[in-house]
Amino acid sequence: MSVRDTFGTATPVFFAGVSIAAAITTMLLKALAWWLTGSVGLLSDALESLVNVSAAAVALWMLRIAARPPDDEHAYGHGKAEYFASGFEGAMIAVAAVSIIWTAVPRLLDPQPLQQTGIGLAVCTVAALINAAVARVLLAAGRRHRSLALEADARHLLTDVWTSAGVIAGVALVAVTGWLVLDPLLALAVAANILWTGWRLLRESAAGLMDAAWPHAERAQLEAILQRWRAEGVDFHAVRTRRAGARHFVSFHVLVPGAWSVQRAHDLVERIEAAIADELSPVSVLTHIEPIEDPVSHDDAHLDRPAPAGAAFDRTPP
Repeated sequence: MSVRDTFGTATPVFFAGVSIAAAITTMLLKALAWWLTGSVGLLSDALESLVNVSAAAVALWMLRIAARPPDDEHAYGHGKAEYFASGFEGAMIAVAAVSIIWTAVPRLLDPQPLQQTGIGLAVCTVAALINAAVARVLLAAGRRHRSLALEADARHLLTDVWTSAGVIAGVALVAVTGWLVLDPLLALAVAANILWTGWRLLRESAAGLMDAAWPHAERAQLEAILQRWRAEGVDFHAVRTRRAGARHFVSFHVLVPGAWSVQRAHDLVERIEAAIADELSPVSVLTHIEPIEDPVSHDDAHLDRPAPAGAAFDRTPP
């Protein structure tokens, strides 16, 4: 049975709850592994799991806000709340990396022997397997719901899995060879790796808050939809896209023959909007009809459209 079949009706909030439960479990297991072995490498892995717990809790909070319907104060919904969860996770990763470096440097200068490495590594392996399973579920759910918060959490967990694999291999190598300096070096490598992950999350969060356009694949899909309607003698320009969490927004001008009636143009636009909604939902579509023969219709395709003198409102689409 696929992940989609098992959790097909579950909401993003449910998956955030699953992430919290998994993060707490793996954090406790990795803390136990560190306590048993005294390995600063395993401590670094446990600290990253602590980030997972706090990040998952914030993701749950933000997803609950993002799920709220539009209201008078937020006419376009609350979807951008997800970007705060992703940004917070990136910031917490940076804090964890600093903590790891702070712990690893003294051990690098004064290496210490490890204890009970066998059972400690076994406990850490169980934690890594839990993370791998939950990451797979979250990644599928994030893509299905177009949730940046869930995808960020999943990618972080996958990074955690590879980090754990490296730590386990490194600590095992220390136990076999007796090269104690490998333990703190491994911890520093973990810190560098999660710093890179944190930077990526912060960058994606900032892009969402800055109204970044849709990904290339989705813009190509939108263009393919519009292309189908050009055969009816219409054209499009000023196509602008943006994202707010799971919801997408697009605005464009529809150029129709000036001899068309308002009703005919309206019916065409209704069909176009329905086609876009069918293939790219959830999406909000804003259209503007113009006569294709009028040169002014082609001059207003620029991104910035200042309102004409004396106008009571700005004509720039949101």
